[in-house]
Amino acid sequence: MKFIPTPLIGAYTIELEKRGDDRGFFARFFCEQEFAGAGLETRFVQINNSLSSKKGTLRGMHYQLPPAAEVKVVRCVRGGLFDVIVDLRAGSPTFGRWFGAELTAENRTVMYVPRGFAHGFITLTDDTEAFYLVSAFYSPENERGARWNDPAIGIQWPIDPTEQSDKDRTWPDLDPSFHGFELMRGA
Repeated sequence: MKFIPTPLIGAYTIELEKRGDDRGFFARFFCEQEFAGAGLETRFVQINNSLSSKKGTLRGMHYQLPPAAEVKVVRCVRGGLFDVIVDLRAGSPTFGRWFGAELTAENRTVMYVPRGFAHGFITLTDDTEAFYLVSAFYSPENERGARWNDPAIGIQWPIDPTEQSDKDRTWPDLDPSFHGFELMRGA
């Protein structure tokens, strides 16, 4: 695996190293030794699977406060999506900045989302499916979200959303008391 730093401190895209022959190829999506060697999280408690049937489905921007703050490792296995992360760690040099990358079944790019980051994506094709490793169990009382179009963040989505949950559409503008930035300092 190749761990490629993003402009946001602690976040990476990961390129799978394929070993192939005339039958196809083999590649690791996760290797505890390689993740540990890169200083990344190695303990995951869930593997989540999402399917979005329509192009333009926006999911996010989600995260959890400590003690349930989570690391995510996201890979698109069918179709394509534009994956976005936002650094919400108070005191971070990249606080409030976002980064996005296209994850597709074909490019097999993986997004490593550290604790203290909001995460979301918009689907670029119908029937887009993603798998992601998660380091903490879902905790409803610690769940938070940033609004997908909050002008303070300024995410430049490649397409406009056509499908979205009411909850994701109505997250509040960035507010330190609701979003818990100080709780994620040093997450």
